[in-house]
Amino acid sequence: MTLRSRLYFLLPAIGFVILAGTFVWGLQPDRDPQMIPSAMISKEIPEFDLAAVEGLDMPGLASADLRQGDVVLVNFFASWCVPCQAEHPHLTALAESEDIPLYGINHKDKAENATAWLARLGNPYSKIGADSGRALIDWGVYGVPETFIVDGEGKIRYHYRGPLFPKVIDEEIKPMLESLRS
Repeated sequence: MTLRSRLYFLLPAIGFVILAGTFVWGLQPDRDPQMIPSAMISKEIPEFDLAAVEGLDMPGLASADLRQGDVVLVNFFASWCVPCQAEHPHLTALAESEDIPLYGINHKDKAENATAWLARLGNPYSKIGADSGRALIDWGVYGVPETFIVDGEGKIRYHYRGPLFPKVIDEEIKPMLESLRS
Protein backbone atom coordinates (compact mmCIF):
# COMPACT_ATOMS: atom_id res chain seq x y z
CA MET A 1 0.00 0.00 0.00
CA THR A 2 1.40 3.37 -0.98
CA LEU A 3 1.51 6.40 1.29
CA ARG A 4 -1.18 8.11 -0.78
CA SER A 5 -3.63 5.19 -0.47
CA ARG A 6 -2.98 5.07 3.31
CA LEU A 7 -3.87 8.79 3.55
CA TYR A 8 -7.13 8.20 1.63
CA PHE A 9 -7.95 5.45 4.10
CA LEU A 10 -7.10 7.57 7.17
CA LEU A 11 -8.87 10.80 6.14
CA PRO A 12 -12.44 9.50 6.81
CA ALA A 13 -11.27 7.99 10.13
CA ILE A 14 -9.66 11.28 11.20
CA GLY A 15 -12.80 13.18 10.17
CA PHE A 16 -14.96 10.79 12.20
CA VAL A 17 -12.76 11.22 15.30
CA ILE A 18 -12.96 15.03 15.01
CA LEU A 19 -16.74 14.93 14.53
CA ALA A 20 -17.23 12.52 17.45
CA GLY A 21 -15.00 14.64 19.69
CA THR A 22 -16.99 17.77 18.85
CA PHE A 23 -20.23 15.93 19.59
CA VAL A 24 -18.99 14.64 22.96
CA TRP A 25 -17.66 18.11 23.88
CA GLY A 26 -21.04 19.66 23.07
CA LEU A 27 -22.84 17.21 25.37
CA GLN A 28 -20.83 18.12 28.46
CA PRO A 29 -23.05 19.18 31.40
CA ASP A 30 -21.28 22.54 31.71
CA ARG A 31 -22.38 23.46 28.15
CA ASP A 32 -25.82 24.64 29.31
CA PRO A 33 -27.60 26.86 26.75
CA GLN A 34 -29.04 28.84 29.69
CA MET A 35 -25.52 30.08 30.31
CA ILE A 36 -25.17 31.79 26.92
CA PRO A 37 -24.80 35.44 27.88
CA SER A 38 -27.27 37.89 26.37
CA ALA A 39 -25.75 40.68 24.33
CA MET A 40 -28.75 42.82 25.31
CA ILE A 41 -27.95 43.21 29.01
CA SER A 42 -27.60 46.93 29.94
CA LYS A 43 -28.69 47.98 26.45
CA GLU A 44 -31.77 49.94 25.48
CA ILE A 45 -34.75 47.89 24.41
CA PRO A 46 -35.19 47.72 20.64
CA GLU A 47 -37.74 50.02 19.03
CA PHE A 48 -40.94 48.16 18.18
CA ASP A 49 -44.66 48.69 17.82
CA LEU A 50 -46.64 45.46 17.82
CA ALA A 51 -50.33 45.20 17.03
CA ALA A 52 -52.72 43.67 19.53
CA VAL A 53 -53.56 39.97 19.29
CA GLU A 54 -56.87 39.79 17.43
CA GLY A 55 -59.71 38.64 19.65
CA LEU A 56 -58.21 39.92 22.89
CA ASP A 57 -59.73 43.01 24.40
CA MET A 58 -56.40 44.64 25.17
CA PRO A 59 -53.92 46.91 23.43
CA GLY A 60 -50.82 45.89 21.54
CA LEU A 61 -47.32 46.60 22.85
CA ALA A 62 -44.72 49.19 21.88
CA SER A 63 -41.28 50.10 23.15
CA ALA A 64 -42.70 53.33 24.61
CA ASP A 65 -44.81 51.20 27.01
CA LEU A 66 -41.60 49.91 28.59
CA ARG A 67 -40.16 53.36 29.30
CA GLN A 68 -42.81 54.57 31.74
CA GLY A 69 -40.57 54.64 34.83
CA ASP A 70 -41.53 51.21 36.22
CA VAL A 71 -39.53 48.01 36.33
CA VAL A 72 -41.39 45.52 34.10
CA LEU A 73 -41.24 41.93 32.94
CA VAL A 74 -41.40 41.12 29.23
CA ASN A 75 -42.21 37.53 28.34
CA PHE A 76 -41.98 35.98 24.86
CA PHE A 77 -44.49 33.12 24.59
CA ALA A 78 -46.67 31.12 22.20
CA SER A 79 -49.69 28.85 22.60
CA TRP A 80 -47.92 26.04 20.72
CA CYS A 81 -44.99 26.13 23.18
CA VAL A 82 -45.19 23.37 25.82
CA PRO A 83 -42.57 24.99 28.14
CA CYS A 84 -44.61 28.22 27.95
CA GLN A 85 -47.60 26.36 29.33
CA ALA A 86 -45.43 24.91 32.12
CA GLU A 87 -44.13 28.32 33.17
CA HIS A 88 -47.47 30.13 32.88
CA PRO A 89 -48.78 29.56 36.44
CA HIS A 90 -45.40 30.54 37.92
CA LEU A 91 -45.22 33.66 35.76
CA THR A 92 -48.76 34.60 36.76
CA ALA A 93 -47.98 34.13 40.47
CA LEU A 94 -44.79 36.19 40.13
CA ALA A 95 -46.60 39.10 38.47
CA GLU A 96 -49.27 39.05 41.19
CA SER A 97 -46.98 38.58 44.21
CA GLU A 98 -44.45 41.21 43.12
CA ASP A 99 -47.10 43.58 41.79
CA ILE A 100 -45.04 44.08 38.65
CA PRO A 101 -46.35 44.88 35.18
CA LEU A 102 -46.07 41.84 32.91
CA TYR A 103 -46.06 42.40 29.16
CA GLY A 104 -46.29 39.62 26.61
CA ILE A 105 -44.95 39.21 23.12
CA ASN A 106 -46.86 36.45 21.39
CA HIS A 107 -44.49 34.86 18.89
CA LYS A 108 -45.69 33.51 15.53
CA ASP A 109 -49.03 32.37 16.85
CA LYS A 110 -52.49 32.23 15.34
CA ALA A 111 -54.70 34.78 17.08
CA GLU A 112 -57.44 32.23 17.80
CA ASN A 113 -54.94 29.83 19.38
CA ALA A 114 -53.40 32.54 21.56
CA THR A 115 -56.86 33.76 22.63
CA ALA A 116 -58.06 30.25 23.52
CA TRP A 117 -54.81 29.47 25.37
CA LEU A 118 -55.08 32.62 27.50
CA ALA A 119 -58.79 31.99 28.14
CA ARG A 120 -57.96 28.51 29.41
CA LEU A 121 -54.88 29.38 31.50
CA GLY A 122 -55.68 32.96 32.48
CA ASN A 123 -54.22 36.19 31.17
CA PRO A 124 -51.65 37.80 33.48
CA TYR A 125 -50.43 40.27 30.84
CA SER A 126 -51.16 44.01 30.93
CA LYS A 127 -50.54 44.26 27.18
CA ILE A 128 -49.68 41.72 24.50
CA GLY A 129 -48.08 42.39 21.13
CA ALA A 130 -48.39 39.96 18.22
CA ASP A 131 -44.93 39.25 16.78
CA SER A 132 -44.30 37.83 13.34
CA GLY A 133 -40.67 37.17 14.24
CA ARG A 134 -39.00 40.58 13.94
CA ALA A 135 -39.22 41.45 17.67
CA LEU A 136 -37.78 38.06 18.56
CA ILE A 137 -34.73 38.77 16.41
CA ASP A 138 -34.33 42.36 17.61
CA TRP A 139 -34.40 41.26 21.27
CA GLY A 140 -31.86 38.48 20.65
CA VAL A 141 -34.30 35.74 21.58
CA TYR A 142 -33.40 32.18 20.59
CA GLY A 143 -36.84 30.68 21.19
CA VAL A 144 -39.84 30.81 23.46
CA PRO A 145 -40.23 31.15 26.37
CA GLU A 146 -37.74 33.85 27.26
CA THR A 147 -38.19 36.55 29.88
CA PHE A 148 -36.59 39.96 30.35
CA ILE A 149 -36.54 42.44 33.20
CA VAL A 150 -36.54 46.02 31.90
CA ASP A 151 -35.79 48.97 34.18
CA GLY A 152 -37.83 52.19 34.18
CA GLU A 153 -35.54 53.81 31.62
CA GLY A 154 -36.04 51.06 29.07
CA LYS A 155 -32.76 49.20 29.63
CA ILE A 156 -32.64 45.42 29.74
CA ARG A 157 -31.25 44.35 33.10
CA TYR A 158 -31.91 40.61 33.11
CA HIS A 159 -32.64 37.88 30.57
CA TYR A 160 -33.67 34.29 31.18
CA ARG A 161 -33.93 31.64 28.46
CA GLY A 162 -36.43 28.86 29.05
CA PRO A 163 -39.40 28.41 31.35
CA LEU A 164 -39.44 30.16 34.71
CA PHE A 165 -39.83 27.86 37.70
CA PRO A 166 -39.94 28.67 41.44
CA LYS A 167 -36.20 28.13 42.00
CA VAL A 168 -35.23 30.60 39.25
CA ILE A 169 -37.90 33.05 40.37
CA ASP A 170 -36.79 32.94 44.02
CA GLU A 171 -33.03 32.90 43.43
CA GLU A 172 -32.68 35.18 40.41
CA ILE A 173 -35.80 37.10 39.41
CA LYS A 174 -37.01 38.36 42.81
CA PRO A 175 -33.54 39.53 43.96
CA MET A 176 -33.07 41.37 40.65
CA LEU A 177 -36.48 43.03 40.98
CA GLU A 178 -35.68 44.05 44.56
CA SER A 179 -32.32 45.58 43.59
CA LEU A 180 -33.82 47.51 40.65
CA ARG A 181 -36.67 48.88 42.73
CA SER A 182 -34.42 50.19 45.52
